[in-house]
Amino acid sequence: MFKQLSSPHAHGPTKTSWVMQQVSLALLPGLAVLTSFYGWGNLINMLLAIIFALGFEAAIMALRKRPVMFYLSDFSAVVTAMLLALSIPPYAPWWVTLIGIFFAIPVAKHLYGGMGFNPFNPAMVGYIVLLISFPVQMVEWAAPRTMTDLPGLGEALSYIFLGIHPPDGVTAATALDLVKQNSGLLMEQLWEQTPQLSTASFASAGSEWVNVAFLLGGLYLLWRKLYTWHAPVAMLATLLLLSAIFYDGGSSASKGSPLFHLFTGATMLGAFFIITDPVSGCTSNRGRLIFGAGVGLLVFIIRAWGNYPDAVAFGVLLMNFAAPLVDYYTQPRVYGHEKRSNVRIHRE
Repeated sequence: MFKQLSSPHAHGPTKTSWVMQQVSLALLPGLAVLTSFYGWGNLINMLLAIIFALGFEAAIMALRKRPVMFYLSDFSAVVTAMLLALSIPPYAPWWVTLIGIFFAIPVAKHLYGGMGFNPFNPAMVGYIVLLISFPVQMVEWAAPRTMTDLPGLGEALSYIFLGIHPPDGVTAATALDLVKQNSGLLMEQLWEQTPQLSTASFASAGSEWVNVAFLLGGLYLLWRKLYTWHAPVAMLATLLLLSAIFYDGGSSASKGSPLFHLFTGATMLGAFFIITDPVSGCTSNRGRLIFGAGVGLLVFIIRAWGNYPDAVAFGVLLMNFAAPLVDYYTQPRVYGHEKRSNVRIHRE
């Protein structure tokens, strides 16, 4: 007598731990370029964030009386920690990282039931809490090595752990912030007179190559078929189209060139590592297209006319709200069922 086995019968390395390891691996080029351009701060923040995330994850699992090592080994907490650490300024105080991880892991993840049940991206929840609560610490981004001498490891540790404020030469406004605050200079003049832009190759110093690194990491994940192309392409295409429509290089009110918007801020990190979250995003391909386009639209609107220079986290969380509604109206037709007819039935 033969056993009747249920489908599907295909086997592959689709365990959560393997997927998360691949995502972590794809993030490493971006971390390496960040460290190269901005110093030791991001690497220190990364290690701190991972330690804090694993600690919170273990504590929550112990309180819920779940097998601690089983859940730690799925690497989901590590990926959340890496995404948050890559989003905060390199020399932010250690307690900023701790608070961000607290709101990402215990609150945004486990308060809703743990992995697979969180309606919002945990890393972006932690980032938004930090941005709103500690705006001073979250806007002091480091100056790239094209503008200043990078702090050594000892100096970086003192900035992060001892509360020593980095000198003015170490911190600088981001290129997105410079463009947003510009009111009197033509775009050509702004590009010539600000080091962040004048020392850049095509977007903004340091940030452009960081975005290239995240782009390569995202393409690697696409090659491994860990997600589909729909959400990233829709987000980048929408941002590219809007920035091209509203670009005016001869005006002081210009919002920046298409290349500038694509390769500054958290654009590529958001497109390939955040909006592709299978839990808080949309499930159908049509839904992913709408989700990605919505994020791209919100990112440009907030960058151009909002109060924050970068807006990837806000765009993602707002579309997380909309994801269930988008899924409802983009459900694919069930196999074996015909498409509903539009013929109106009259009751006698």
